[in-house]
Amino acid sequence: MENTTNKGQLSQTEIKNRKILVIDDKRSIHDDFRQILSNITAYNVSLDRARAAVFGQDTHNSAITFDVDCAFNGHEGLEKLTEANRQGNPYAVAFVDMRMESDWDGIETIENLWKVEPRLQIVICTAYSDYSWQEIINRLSETEKFLILKKPFDNTEVRQMACSLTEKWELLNNLDSLVQERSAQIAETRDTAVFVLASLAESRDPETGEHLERIRSYCHILAEELSKNSPYAEFIDNVFIDDLYRSSPLHDIGKIGIPDSILLKPGTLSDDEFEIMKHHSIIGAEALGGTIKRTTSASFLQMAADIARYHHEKFDGSGYPDRLKGQEIPLAARIVALADVYDALTSSRVYKSAFRPEIARIMIREERGRHFDPVIVDAFLARYGDFLKVQGLVEAEKAVTSPV
Repeated sequence: MENTTNKGQLSQTEIKNRKILVIDDKRSIHDDFRQILSNITAYNVSLDRARAAVFGQDTHNSAITFDVDCAFNGHEGLEKLTEANRQGNPYAVAFVDMRMESDWDGIETIENLWKVEPRLQIVICTAYSDYSWQEIINRLSETEKFLILKKPFDNTEVRQMACSLTEKWELLNNLDSLVQERSAQIAETRDTAVFVLASLAESRDPETGEHLERIRSYCHILAEELSKNSPYAEFIDNVFIDDLYRSSPLHDIGKIGIPDSILLKPGTLSDDEFEIMKHHSIIGAEALGGTIKRTTSASFLQMAADIARYHHEKFDGSGYPDRLKGQEIPLAARIVALADVYDALTSSRVYKSAFRPEIARIMIREERGRHFDPVIVDAFLARYGDFLKVQGLVEAEKAVTSPV
C-alpha cells in the first residue's frame, strides 16, 4: 500500500521547522514540555512498528523530533525569537503561559512576539481561572493564529498541537514563498511587456540600438548615487529606484505618434517640425495617464507619465512642454533628462555623429544649473566611470584621454 498525504497537506517528515519556544516562569513546566515533546519520537516509532506489523507499511521516516527552547519571561522570549530570526532559523510555535508573576503577562508577551514574527503560531497555556475566551479574543483578535491549552496538560494534546501547528507554519511559509515566486514572475512579465512597448516607439529609428537598456542603466547608477549622499537621499528608496528602472524606458513612448518624416529627418527640423516633435512628451504622458486610470497599482506608471512629460524640461525653466523650473520638475524626470542627453550625445543619430564620452561629460558639466540639476550633475561626475562601463568603453576612453 502506498503511503501518501492528502493534497495541500505535508507528511510529518516534510516539515523542516520544528523549533518550539516555551515561555513560562516555572522551570518544572519547561521540564514537562521537554519530556513530552522529546518522547514523541519513541511514541511514533512504537506506533509505526504497529502499523508495519498490521499493514506492511514502510513508515521508517515518520519519527518526529522537536527542538525545544525555553524562556522564563516575555522579554527573554522576545530576545530568543529576535535572535532566531536574525540567524534565519525562526521558531514555528510558542507555548506561552498566561500568568507570569513578573514581566509581561501572556497576552502582552504574545503581542510583542507577533510584532517580530507575525507567522508565529501560539498556544496559550492557561488555567480556567485566568481569562475567559472572550477576554482573550478581545485582546488578541487574530483567533486563527492561536490555540488554548488548558491546565493541567494532557500529553497527547500537547503533542498533537505541536505536530499540527508546525505543519501549519510550514504550509504558510511555503505559501509565502510561492506568492513571492509568482509575484516575481508577474513583475518580470510586466517589465518585459513595458520594455517591448517602449521598444515600439524606438523601433522606427534604426540607429537607437540599445538606447533603452543604456538609459535605464544610467538612471539606476544616478539614483543609486543620489540615494547615498545627496539632498535627495530621503526621497530615493528601493521602491523609487525600482520604479525608475521600470519606467525610464517609457520616456519617449510618445514618439510613436510622431510622423516618420519628422522623426527620421536627417537634417535640422524646421520650427514647425520641432513644435510637432515636442508634442511627443504630451502624447506619451496622456497615453500613460489613461493606463493609470485602469490599474490599482500605478506607482511606476505615474512615474513613467511624469518622465514622459517632463524629461525635456530644463532646470533653468527654458525647456518644454510646460517650462517648469528647478524643483518643480519631478525628480525622476530630472534624472532621466541627464541620462537621455548623455546617451544622445554619445550615440549616432540620423542628424549627427556620436561625440566621444569625455566630450559629452564636459558638455553636461557645463550645463550644470542650466539644463541639468546641479546635484544630479555632481552624481554623474562621481559615477562617470560606471557610465563608461555600461557603454563598454572604459579601456577605449582611457587610451584616448591618457597623456602621451
